[in-house]
Amino acid sequence: MPLTDPDPVRSYELYIGGSRVPAEDGRHVDTVEALTGAPIARVAAASVADAVRAVEAADAARQEWAGLPPARRRAALNRAAERLGERADEITALMGREMGATQPWARFNVHVAQGMLTEAAAQAYSAVGEVVPSDVPGLTALGVRAPVGVVVGIAPWNAPLILGVRAVAMPLALGNTVVLKSSERTPGTHAVIAEVLHEAGVPAGTVNLVSNAPEDAPAVVEALVAHPAVARVNFTGSTKVGRVIGELGGRHLTRVVLELGGKAPLLVLDDADVEAAAAAASFGAFMNQGEICMSTERVVVDRTLADALSDRLADRAAKLVVGPPDDPASQIGPLVDEQACDHVLALIGDARNHGAQVLTGGDADGLYVRPTVLRGVTPQMRVRHEESFGPLVSIIEVDGDDEAVRVANESEYGLSAAVFSGDGTRGLDVARRVRSGICHVNGPTVHDEPQMPFGGVGASGWGRFGSRAAIEEFTELRWITVQSGPRHYPI
Repeated sequence: MPLTDPDPVRSYELYIGGSRVPAEDGRHVDTVEALTGAPIARVAAASVADAVRAVEAADAARQEWAGLPPARRRAALNRAAERLGERADEITALMGREMGATQPWARFNVHVAQGMLTEAAAQAYSAVGEVVPSDVPGLTALGVRAPVGVVVGIAPWNAPLILGVRAVAMPLALGNTVVLKSSERTPGTHAVIAEVLHEAGVPAGTVNLVSNAPEDAPAVVEALVAHPAVARVNFTGSTKVGRVIGELGGRHLTRVVLELGGKAPLLVLDDADVEAAAAAASFGAFMNQGEICMSTERVVVDRTLADALSDRLADRAAKLVVGPPDDPASQIGPLVDEQACDHVLALIGDARNHGAQVLTGGDADGLYVRPTVLRGVTPQMRVRHEESFGPLVSIIEVDGDDEAVRVANESEYGLSAAVFSGDGTRGLDVARRVRSGICHVNGPTVHDEPQMPFGGVGASGWGRFGSRAAIEEFTELRWITVQSGPRHYPI
């Protein structure tokens, strides 16, 4: 049964136990395009009871799914990846309407999400254990990896297909069942994920989808985290909400994996290729309007290269094409809503008031904020410390590698970073000193591949997503022994 209707204004129901079902009492919310106000969809608004039903369905299905041969799980994930590719045009249009994604960003989401599903499929056999030597005669001791059970995935709107698939793909490959709570902004895109997995043949209850009204999110999320059948919660989103998820997990002894905000620095050392650094900084700062957790927010440049780097970065930013999501020529689309736009403009205004130079951009037309480069950013400015989550990058001048590392590490965040140097060994040495979960030498801060360990430190969260790194997060390591022959007991 399809989760979506062919009508221009679609209906998205909950997906529980293998069936499309309405929310309790038929409650729903209507979504609209932020740019035009045009209606997009009628979306089921789950209650706490609906969330509980979804977890119960996942719990009832977990033994069947975990008991299937790995080849069956692998085949289903590969089929789901194929279905995503077949629906690329539909997904691209939907992401444009729901969150303002430009076509390149939406198609990149499809590409990476397909890769995540196929990489997860390849890992279906990877949850292997080991024989652990024992000092007890005749005892065989095993460390065995087993599925944890029910995993709740909570995905954001900014990369909805990538992060929605990431929330469920590896848990499924490892034999867990899942409940995906969709974003209030992109419920349609997240519904596609449940749909393609259903079409790929996963058993009823293996994948469940819960959507909700924004005002009900705290109660629905707490019901999901608190349910005794839920073994893991993986959340991607803001640090503010991540702290709440972490507190709920602690209260209910539910283990959580968190990928939160960022304030990524790109360090440009005095021997760097300035052109290459400017290109990486422009891509990292302005891809998807800067609405990426890995976005380059701070360019920390040696003072000897500051003029050249500033000129090149501002020139690149000024040439980027700002336009509507449905125009293939658009490189920079609208921000997701008015609140996001106001936040970015407030950071720019505060920086101006404290003496920063606006090298390019600095203004907006509705939800379109022109790519903005600031120079002379000091610790007194909000933009030095606050995540902008918009097309805004700050240039900070330093003297030498030690000061560059100190400035990079002054943020509470620690997700992604980059170092540019003409000497790879020097760049690697500096990268090791940067406090972040991810650091690229002579590459952009925005970089993700399905097989890589992805995650941050500090206010950017804890735990790791991605391929083999996820085995630690979504399996339990059990100690099982087999005694052969007699055993001596002291009493």
